[in-house]
Amino acid sequence: MNAIRLQIPAHADYIDMVRICLFGIASKMSYAYEEIEDMKVAVSEACNNAVIHGDQWTDEGIIDVTFEHDDTVLTIKVKNNGSAFLVPDALDKAAPLPEADVSGLRVGGLGIYLMQALMDEVEVNASESGTEVVLTKYLNAAEEH
Repeated sequence: MNAIRLQIPAHADYIDMVRICLFGIASKMSYAYEEIEDMKVAVSEACNNAVIHGDQWTDEGIIDVTFEHDDTVLTIKVKNNGSAFLVPDALDKAAPLPEADVSGLRVGGLGIYLMQALMDEVEVNASESGTEVVLTKYLNAAEEH
């Protein structure tokens, strides 16, 4: 599996760099335009979470982004170096997205649901050294289903 690594400051101004890199890799892998756009939205959500929950107490916060790919899959890992954030029940596929009443959701609380809707697999790994969001998209997955 090939890997491309990108390290950006934990600031929203740099998220476009991740999207541009993703576009280049996904285009070379022959993902459909719609799939690339979906992945760009999902990776933006993951990066936004890394900025918000990253090392907010210093100007040295870093977001590590790794793109791992082969002929059939692209996996994007977004890791911050701040305190871990917990995502209770959000990764439980059985947990339904609220249909009408979203008043109980916190601001930004739909990011995980959005990532799940746009990617084939989403995993959140929290530890004392930070949080890593792993986004996976299979090439031609839509054709197989």
